[in-house]
Amino acid sequence: MKIVVSNMKGGVGKTTTAMYLVAAAASRGRPAVLVDSDPQGSAAQWFEERPVPGVDLVEAPSERTITRALTRADSDNVVVVDTPPGDERIVRAALRRADSVVIPTRAGGVEPTPVLTTLEMIPEDTPCGVVICAARLGTNDLELTIEEWTSARVPVWGVVPERVGIAAGPSARLYREGLETYDTVLRRALRSRPR
Repeated sequence: MKIVVSNMKGGVGKTTTAMYLVAAAASRGRPAVLVDSDPQGSAAQWFEERPVPGVDLVEAPSERTITRALTRADSDNVVVVDTPPGDERIVRAALRRADSVVIPTRAGGVEPTPVLTTLEMIPEDTPCGVVICAARLGTNDLELTIEEWTSARVPVWGVVPERVGIAAGPSARLYREGLETYDTVLRRALRSRPR
């Protein structure tokens, strides 16, 4: 199962989402692989500073290496790919091989445009869902964001509270609440797999 975490915008929680998803898979006893396709290597740096037991790391920061990594992926593994912002070639190469796509975003602001750009790049038969990161629970922005995605027929696979530590980076530990929240996202991504 190949789950690609993607949004053409940076700073929305892609790396944090990828780390939590792969940790959630490993905590279920599933063989898991984290693929860092971002040339900045944020996921690899985080993983090297705080390794996740039961998870292997593959660095694939180019169109060629991401294609090779996903083509050779063992079908028994849960493979989670952290994609770079704005690098359309790498993102498209990952999306073409995805079994499902998780799109981290935030509530309000300019967030819908890069999500829509990402959605246009996803192959038509590939299941996808939005995860609203760093959400301020109980706010009008969050409620409106959920309403907008629902009315646009884009499933909301999760709402991650602000306190989970989004974008905390390599120095941050993975919080229990985050693992529980992202386990729900993981289950939705796994269930949505095309038959």
